[in-house]
Amino acid sequence: MTMPDTTRPIDPGDYCPHYPFQSHVLDRDGLRYHFVDQGTGDPVVMVHGNPTWSFFFRRIIGALSPDCRTIAPDHMGCGLSDKPGEDRYDYRLRSRVADFSALMDHLHLERVTLLVHDWGGMIAMAWAVANPGRVARIIVTNTAAFFPPGRKRIPLRLWIVRNLSAFARPAVLHGNLFARGAIVMAPRKRLAAHARRGLLAPYNCPRHRLATLRFVQDIPLSPGDPGFDIVDRVDRQLSTLARIPMLILWGRHDFVFDVDYYNEWRRRFPEAEHHLFDDAGHYLMEDVPDRIIGLVRDFLDRHPVRD
Repeated sequence: MTMPDTTRPIDPGDYCPHYPFQSHVLDRDGLRYHFVDQGTGDPVVMVHGNPTWSFFFRRIIGALSPDCRTIAPDHMGCGLSDKPGEDRYDYRLRSRVADFSALMDHLHLERVTLLVHDWGGMIAMAWAVANPGRVARIIVTNTAAFFPPGRKRIPLRLWIVRNLSAFARPAVLHGNLFARGAIVMAPRKRLAAHARRGLLAPYNCPRHRLATLRFVQDIPLSPGDPGFDIVDRVDRQLSTLARIPMLILWGRHDFVFDVDYYNEWRRRFPEAEHHLFDDAGHYLMEDVPDRIIGLVRDFLDRHPVRD
């Protein structure tokens, strides 16, 4: 099934009232890579996953930007970044990491704090293990930067989207299955109407949903898969970040990044501070935002960036 040629403009009214940030764009071979760059001070770089966008971090951007420089990119095909066809962009992990690396270099960022979620963990940690001297602090939230612990298999729902293209392509592109499904399954609590509108706003027509499909199809599980070498390298080199202060914040009710992933982060980083929220799911920024903000502020205060 092919996608229609038409696209539907993203309506700023769906997100602007709760996302009052100035937009910035980095040119990536003629494609617009959108990011928020708000406030001044020590840089805190927030990296989202699938199917969210920088809107997911809106509360913490607002809370930290009076004291920090808060930066939050939208991966290509997500949020307010361009949404190219597969003839212009391959939607592979290698390209995701290259985009993120280009942004970090473009902004000349040093001694950064990384705050990562979902796919953002693998993308940002691939950059971090290659640039450990540029990382001052790490905040991990419901993500992975290693192979599934204990040889876990990916959940059946993800496996179907990853492997059964004849079903997944029309369901995700035309039915918006992945983004709409996440609205219900990812938070522990029912999302407010404005949060639902904002999270779904960029994915308002089939051509704008390609990234939500390709992220799942690009999950590397075996050595022949594109991106497997990147995951393998990050998995093996993650220990090089062991001396960097780390905060682990986790929503217990996550059907993908479950408590086994939380425990694997704790095993690899025994000195890290960690908090498991019994009343939160994968979208912990939506479920317990005030507690997340309080813990992040406290962590940043107790681990000041040193030159």
